[in-house]
Amino acid sequence: QVIKCKAAVLWEANKPFSIEEVEVAPPKEHEVRIKIMATGICRSDDHVVTGALVMPFPIILGHEAAGVVESVGQKVTSIKPGDKVIPLFTPQCGECKSCLNTKGNLCSKTDLGTSAGLMPDGTTRFTCKGKAIHHFLGTSTFTEYTVVHEFAVAKIDSAAPLEKVCLIGCGFSTGYGAALQTAKVEPGSTCAVFGLGGVGLSVVMGCKVAGASRIIAVDINKDKFAKAKELGATDCINPRDLKKPIQEALMEMTGGGVDYSFEVIGRTDTMIAALASCHHNYGVGVIVGVPPAAQNVTFDPMLLFTGRSWKGSVFGGWKSKDSVPKLVADYMKKKFVLDPLITHTLPWTKINEGFDLLRTGK
Repeated sequence: QVIKCKAAVLWEANKPFSIEEVEVAPPKEHEVRIKIMATGICRSDDHVVTGALVMPFPIILGHEAAGVVESVGQKVTSIKPGDKVIPLFTPQCGECKSCLNTKGNLCSKTDLGTSAGLMPDGTTRFTCKGKAIHHFLGTSTFTEYTVVHEFAVAKIDSAAPLEKVCLIGCGFSTGYGAALQTAKVEPGSTCAVFGLGGVGLSVVMGCKVAGASRIIAVDINKDKFAKAKELGATDCINPRDLKKPIQEALMEMTGGGVDYSFEVIGRTDTMIAALASCHHNYGVGVIVGVPPAAQNVTFDPMLLFTGRSWKGSVFGGWKSKDSVPKLVADYMKKKFVLDPLITHTLPWTKINEGFDLLRTGK
């Protein structure tokens, strides 16, 4: 059956979300329809609003969520109605080169980079006012019901609190994994984290769990520093308080640069600054923030020639279907906390207020 429900539709860029009645088609073969119980707001959603991440309109955004399976299409064997699940914007088909390689996690079935805004079969499951509405990253969670492909959903512990573990669908896993999976931070190492939003704070947590001896948190919003320290940051720096470039300050503080730096903002200038903050010979810079569209990076290749490494990290390097249930289990065993990452809880119809809080750094 088609389900009629409410969704936050973005009709065009730089406009507020519009709460509309939408029709959600039943799941086709190998698809799953989910009742969304909780969704986080991520800066990547806002990048679509501003045009920094190019996607087709109209669209239902949202990609960090948890819910309960309402129905499944034919041939779905791994999941049944009533299961608690997390949708996966980085799917895991188990068949492509990335899925088959132990080092890879960016499944070829992802919509990241293609921006088609459609289900794998090239169609959409959402209609509003007679118009087809695009999907976002194969998840679309700013709606009461969504449809995802079977390879883009993970079944999780039925006892997990959905309003917390929804963060494992993006922000927490992305940051935590950037430290543990992508950088593979070692005990005793020195780390710098540029940007202290939810993902940046999760990087701080990952560095701490890995045993980093020094975690230097960098942000132009000093209101973020108390929480960063609570989660493991040893030093906090506001680049606006400095008389010199941040990379020079970090070089001095660490006697030649950090072992690992993480850019968790999505700006080209901070990406270069973070790379330059690493030790010139064995430092590793990791790009975690989504880069802005149509911007290129220009930098001195000597930064890399001397031995530094520059890496990217999508969804923290985790193979999603395998790792998300384990991360939820780790949360249930209190191996990490999620509460400090949740600043506000709103009814989802106040989604525009939520985005205002994000944009004002609150």
